[in-house]
Amino acid sequence: MKFFQLKTALFLLVTTLTFSCIDQVKSSYSFRTMMPIYLEMKDVRTKSLAPVPAQEIENPGKIYSYKDYLLINEPSKGIHIFDNKNPANPINLSFIPIEGNVDLAINSDILYADNYVDLLAFDISNIRAVRMVKRIEDVFTHLYQHSTGKIITFKDTVLTSDSPRWEYDGMWTVRPGMSMLSNMAKASQSYGTGGSMARFTLMDGHLFAVDESTLRVFDVLSPAEPKFIKPIELGWGIETIFPFDQKLFIGSNRGMHIYDASKPQNPTRMAVYEHVLACDPVVVNEDYAFVTLRSGNFCVNGVNELQIIDIRDPYKPKLTKAYPMLNPHGLGLAENYLYIAEGKHGLKSFNASDVLSIDKNQLEFIQSMKSVDLIPGPKSLIVIGPDGVCQYDYSNPAKLKKLSCIQVSDPIEVS
Repeated sequence: MKFFQLKTALFLLVTTLTFSCIDQVKSSYSFRTMMPIYLEMKDVRTKSLAPVPAQEIENPGKIYSYKDYLLINEPSKGIHIFDNKNPANPINLSFIPIEGNVDLAINSDILYADNYVDLLAFDISNIRAVRMVKRIEDVFTHLYQHSTGKIITFKDTVLTSDSPRWEYDGMWTVRPGMSMLSNMAKASQSYGTGGSMARFTLMDGHLFAVDESTLRVFDVLSPAEPKFIKPIELGWGIETIFPFDQKLFIGSNRGMHIYDASKPQNPTRMAVYEHVLACDPVVVNEDYAFVTLRSGNFCVNGVNELQIIDIRDPYKPKLTKAYPMLNPHGLGLAENYLYIAEGKHGLKSFNASDVLSIDKNQLEFIQSMKSVDLIPGPKSLIVIGPDGVCQYDYSNPAKLKKLSCIQVSDPIEVS
């Protein structure tokens, strides 16, 4: 009897200690979030914009191809410049530190870039001695918090919490796996080429820039002397802009806007094609607009598909066909070939000559190339993803050949 009581006492002691240890175990979870920062533009404008030596890429944003150069935006930090004469061996030349930079475009050796609420113009005719030649103040006014007159911006920050569903009240919270993140359009040869996620584009001596709700028009007929013309309200949810045949195709999370830009100083609305709430970049040829819709991140009610929209009558765009996709992001056209960045799933290529049977004409699916946007350039297919920027020989669209990759120092998983 005493032996049984001893065993019972030992069992209770061990059990108590075990549960006591478990009670003291705590888990912590890391969250990437965009914390608000309030800035005075007078302080921002005093900072040096002189190029600095080449730096590693940490978080690639927009890509832009111009002559023999590849420019890669580092969101809110600046622009990396690469010598891309040989796509198999791009050379990192320099970095232009530009706070608040999101997008860029180049016209006749003049680089345009946003600096929070200002538009900057840089002379890049001597790529090793880039210099700012113009600043237009207070044109991107959506960043101002009008009650204080200060700029609202956000800093990518990692915070910890003991809850796996933690969210910072009132903030945009980026959960693990979530990132905040051209096609060869007909344009003057003095223009460069951006990706399908671009918010800046050039056409007929004018720069067009979109933010979440507004199209802004600039006269750049004298490239080094850009002049702000006017803003045009578009409605909320604007994401991308693509120029083609004196028209602007503007992607939003609710549809595609088509604007007549034959009078570039005064674009006028032709039509709006609406779809379900989803993120929406667009590229275009003479007859069709190719639009990718995706779910995830802020596109919470979206679908994952490629939509083909008949734009032969740009006043009456209509859906021709939709194809299911995995999680399509940016896309690009090169003649009859369509390339789609499928996010974390990879990169796809299609023969799109028959828009009614694109699904039957997939050429390749490179699952190792996580991708969010691309440019079918004159020398290579330039693809950007969370791991960096890779270039492919696409002379044979059915078999892409990797030429090089510019790796990032700390890759972020793409959603």
